[in-house]
Amino acid sequence: MNSLKDQFTQHLRILQSEICQGLEQEDGKAEFISDVWERQGGGGGDSRVISRGDVFEKGGVNISVVHGDLSPQAAQQLNVHGKSFFACGLSLVIHPFNPFVPTVHANWRYFELYDENGLPVDQWFGGGTDLTPYYLFEEDATYFHSVQKKCCDGFDTALYRKFKEQCDNYFSNHHRGEERRGIGGIFFDHCREDAQHDLNFWKRFTEANGKVFLDGYLPIVTRRKTTSFADKHKYWQEIRRGRYVEFNLIHDRGTLFGIRTNGRTESILMSLPPTVRFDYNDIPATGSEEEKLMNVLMHPKQWLNDK
Repeated sequence: MNSLKDQFTQHLRILQSEICQGLEQEDGKAEFISDVWERQGGGGGDSRVISRGDVFEKGGVNISVVHGDLSPQAAQQLNVHGKSFFACGLSLVIHPFNPFVPTVHANWRYFELYDENGLPVDQWFGGGTDLTPYYLFEEDATYFHSVQKKCCDGFDTALYRKFKEQCDNYFSNHHRGEERRGIGGIFFDHCREDAQHDLNFWKRFTEANGKVFLDGYLPIVTRRKTTSFADKHKYWQEIRRGRYVEFNLIHDRGTLFGIRTNGRTESILMSLPPTVRFDYNDIPATGSEEEKLMNVLMHPKQWLNDK
């Protein structure tokens, strides 16, 4: 019987190919380029990157399977204790060209920590999927969240509300007065075995969330990718992309963990968009569609009638 980490790693490799194929079909022009790499210190990965497509301006669907000594900086960042670690994960970010198509991010991962004798002292799953629109279409937001909720409800009806709230709280630029990066989704981390759920439960849940990724995102892309837009819409997209960069470089734990465990810089920073703006004190016009989005980012909304 393969170990839990071997089973999950194999799942991620299959999922990576399925997601890349689905995105390529949606784009119709660009294809993913595979860049297989090795990590000094243990392990490696497969970074698959798409760019300059008819739909997707830049994106990556990356797998990393790494192991080695756990540095004091990484241990502090993760708030864990251990001598060495194993980590496998799939991380993706897709930046569309059309500003009416939202950016999407997802990540599914598994960690093991070991003592000085190489024996496991901790194990957990984490992940989630979240949406970052530049213009707000409430029907898109409702649809995206309904896919996440349906997936959660198949395992435990208490999970969606909990993980939705965690997503809103995590993907926030705290230095800008809790301005959210997007309209959320679900986010879960450090899902360990407990009295209610064993590790196999969290493995199956994490795998299921990955399998519904395309179902939650591609219908929105199909609906919006041919929408006409003007320069002002592209300008606003780049303003909001600047906020995306701020979050990833200042707050994102995955980015910081990768850097502090001697991860591959190109793969870690593939999440950054190709063009951004950092205008001083940019404030949307009153009553504009841009202000409509900002109101939701400052005050997260319950998109579903979830009791």
